[in-house]
Amino acid sequence: LTWVILPPHFDPAKKYPTLLYCQGGPQSTVSQFWSYRWNFQMMAANDYIVVAPNRRGLPSFGLEWNDQIAGDYGGQAMQDLLSAIDEVAKEPYVNSDALGAVGASFGGYSVYWLAGNHNKRFKAFIAHDGVFNMESMYLSTEEMFFVNHDLEGPYWQTPQPKTWKLDSPHHYVQNWDTPILVIHGGKDFRIPETEGMQAFQAAQLRGIPSKFLYFPEENHWVLSPQNGILWQREFFGWLDRWLKKKP
Repeated sequence: LTWVILPPHFDPAKKYPTLLYCQGGPQSTVSQFWSYRWNFQMMAANDYIVVAPNRRGLPSFGLEWNDQIAGDYGGQAMQDLLSAIDEVAKEPYVNSDALGAVGASFGGYSVYWLAGNHNKRFKAFIAHDGVFNMESMYLSTEEMFFVNHDLEGPYWQTPQPKTWKLDSPHHYVQNWDTPILVIHGGKDFRIPETEGMQAFQAAQLRGIPSKFLYFPEENHWVLSPQNGILWQREFFGWLDRWLKKKP
């Protein structure tokens, strides 16, 4: 199931910039939830079409579907995301030259992975509190039980689980070529701030238009109202700049 949210007063004769929303978790469903940051109606109200797939690994489609994310972060789940945006991009009202990908946590990981594997599909990325380097994240997260399950053990074990070589976004930085906004909280102990710093540094070293939005007092979420306002301003400012060509 893929949710497609259209702008209010939708005109099928127009072409709209379109966002691929990458859900976090990775085991948490995409539904009619409400968020004052990841707010689909607010995105649509800013004249973006939102594509929100229930990719492999999300609940509600049976245990087998749910378990397919473990040990395969960069595999079928990423193909599910790409398949969804590819199908929607065929619609006449989608501007296929103005596609963006956004997400937080595992969604941020997804954005980093897509940045190195999207084959020119996207024109802008936004990653919030995402995993960039799985090895550095593994030994710094406070949630060891979780990564041991999902990554199927430490990277030094023999034989090494294939996910360590194939799925870490930092292995694909040589392919990065698209503007990216990186957001991270200084008190995020689940996916520590150094993940965002590494991603931003990589983008800078690649000469890619990039920006680092850092909240020293926020954790894995942005909870301060004033910081939430700043988050929205930067989020839409980045998308408008690269997908709508606004100054």
